[in-house]
Amino acid sequence: MKRTKYCGLINGDDVGKEVTLQGWVNRRRDLGGLVFIDIRDREGLVQAVVAPDSKAFAEADKVRSEYVVEVTGMVRKRPPEQVNSDLATGAYEIDVKEMRILNSAKTPPFAIDASWRGEKDPTDNVSEDLRLKYRYLDIRRKSVLQRIILRSKVEKAIWDFLIAEGFIQVETPFLTRSTPEGARDFLVPSRLEPGKFYALPQSPQLFKQMLMVAGVDRYFQIARCFRDEDLRADRQPDFTQLDLEMSFVDQEDVWRLNEKLLSYVFKETLGIDLPLPLPRLPYREAMERYGSDKPDTRFAMEIKDAGDIFASSNFSAFRSVLQSGGTVRALVAPAELSRKKIAELEETAKRYGAKGLAWLKVTTDGLRGGVSKFVDEKAIRDLGAKPGETVLFVADDWSKALESLGQVRLKLAEILNIEKSGWNFLWVTEFPLLEWDEDSEFWTYMHHPFTSPYAEDVPLLQSNPGKVRALAYDLVLNGSEVGGGSIRIHDLQLQKKMFSVLGISEEEAQEKFGFFLEALSYGAPPHGGIAWGLDRLLAMMSGASSIRDTIPFPKNQSGRDPLTGAPAVVTEEQLRELHLRLVE
Repeated sequence: MKRTKYCGLINGDDVGKEVTLQGWVNRRRDLGGLVFIDIRDREGLVQAVVAPDSKAFAEADKVRSEYVVEVTGMVRKRPPEQVNSDLATGAYEIDVKEMRILNSAKTPPFAIDASWRGEKDPTDNVSEDLRLKYRYLDIRRKSVLQRIILRSKVEKAIWDFLIAEGFIQVETPFLTRSTPEGARDFLVPSRLEPGKFYALPQSPQLFKQMLMVAGVDRYFQIARCFRDEDLRADRQPDFTQLDLEMSFVDQEDVWRLNEKLLSYVFKETLGIDLPLPLPRLPYREAMERYGSDKPDTRFAMEIKDAGDIFASSNFSAFRSVLQSGGTVRALVAPAELSRKKIAELEETAKRYGAKGLAWLKVTTDGLRGGVSKFVDEKAIRDLGAKPGETVLFVADDWSKALESLGQVRLKLAEILNIEKSGWNFLWVTEFPLLEWDEDSEFWTYMHHPFTSPYAEDVPLLQSNPGKVRALAYDLVLNGSEVGGGSIRIHDLQLQKKMFSVLGISEEEAQEKFGFFLEALSYGAPPHGGIAWGLDRLLAMMSGASSIRDTIPFPKNQSGRDPLTGAPAVVTEEQLRELHLRLVE
């Protein structure tokens, strides 16, 4: 059972040669005695023709869709009028002289063949749970299989580039200690030590830092990570990231290395040249202009400060917000919006914390509707608004006003069908190190507790923590965060001070991070790194709407696996071995 080559790779060099192919029956047609069979494998399909006088005819008469077959025959050119220009192999066919049925198949619960024939794939409308239940069949579809192949190519490109740059691939443990890193841990009970638990790693954060202490110097890993958090399209309980760390570096070193890596990966896998260096945008500027720390810069519509317009106006609702230290921000919509669309945008604003969405329309006869009677026409034109456009306003505290209007900006682009094309990468930099948690009434970290502050901001840790900037950076693509990292704290005393600001006592720090603090005491070099969300990046590279489409065997939106039925109950015996019992 030796195949000559893949079905989808048959070409002009094979004409006149005998080949043996193996694969699945994509489609079978019986046309007046001649049997046409499209045979498919991972590289594509090719048409095989079985004549009535062929000794393979009896077998060809039995086959049905998704049967596994082996055929041997001569490659020949198709007649010109039968050439299928939509297929790479559309100019050739196999004149079959032998055929073997290697296995039969039940009728699949959804169509597989259409996508390989270049037709609209009806499976796109099949429920995701059904596709995931039969994921081994779903992967046979061209679009899904091509994403998995792209994943392999991207990971190979990453390996090739980083090894050439002197990185060492190191695996870190799956069973480790539970440490607070921002999300809920998956816990694994220990059978040998009753009452004690391992945790699955949310990331290899502490291990990669200890590898820097160990002198590895340049580490990377295609790492599996686990977070027990609420799910959505771009999250999975188990996911994959590219993890890398470097010693004796600053932010510029990390950025340059990652830009070169990105450029290499896109060129090798998609044939795309990325312009370098990537733009850089400080966090505060990103929020001020786009209302997001992961802005989509493929279209304009930047947010404007409208505080001066309302500071002395008769519109008391906005004037009072300004007097209490808040802000008024504006967004110019390049269209005259209907009341229905404005109401839809207001729902978006409210969903993200705004109290409402004020508006006015600019016409050739002046300002009309909404809050138009409270503002000066020249001031509105100074915002850049022109006749035929609508201006939207939000008044609130700084973060709520900008975040809600940022979401309105994205919704508006969707409503107006604004074209968004290209690969707009950028670095968002200078994040705040800490943010105030209103529920606990305490400072918490924005990224993680091992992120280094700017050296000049360290004195503010005690006096004004909210003003401290982090040596942290996010890699953003088309409005999605696809990577994030920082320069780490390598000084033991600074790390202890950071824990203190976060309200972590010395005893708690020793209990949860004692092993790591001990490592820092043995001469840790300055170091920093990044993690790419590989599933998310692959989804964007392949045009998938969800990271689930890029993962070979994903969970659904509820965190369940329709294929295996996980999570599932276990036996009483298994629980007893783990010294556990379930309580209703």
